[in-house]
Amino acid sequence: MEALTTLRKLTPALLSAAAAAVLITTTAFAPRPAAAKPEYAAQTKLPCGQCHVSPGGGGPLKPFGQKFKDNGHKL
Repeated sequence: MEALTTLRKLTPALLSAAAAAVLITTTAFAPRPAAAKPEYAAQTKLPCGQCHVSPGGGGPLKPFGQKFKDNGHKL
C-alpha cells in the first residue's frame, strides 16, 4: 500500500521529466535551416555546386566547400 502511494506521488514528476526529455531531444535534433548564402556565390563567382553536394546549394559540403568554410569563407 505504501509503495502505491509513493508511486502516485512520483507519477506527475516522472511525466514532467519525460515530457522535458522529449522536448529537449526534439529541439536538439530538429532540422536546421541551411547556412548557404547566395552572397558567397556572388563573392567567389562560383556556382553553389562548387562547394555543395547539391548543385542548387545548401546541405552537405564537398571538400572544397569545407576548406572554404574553414578558411573564413575566403578563397
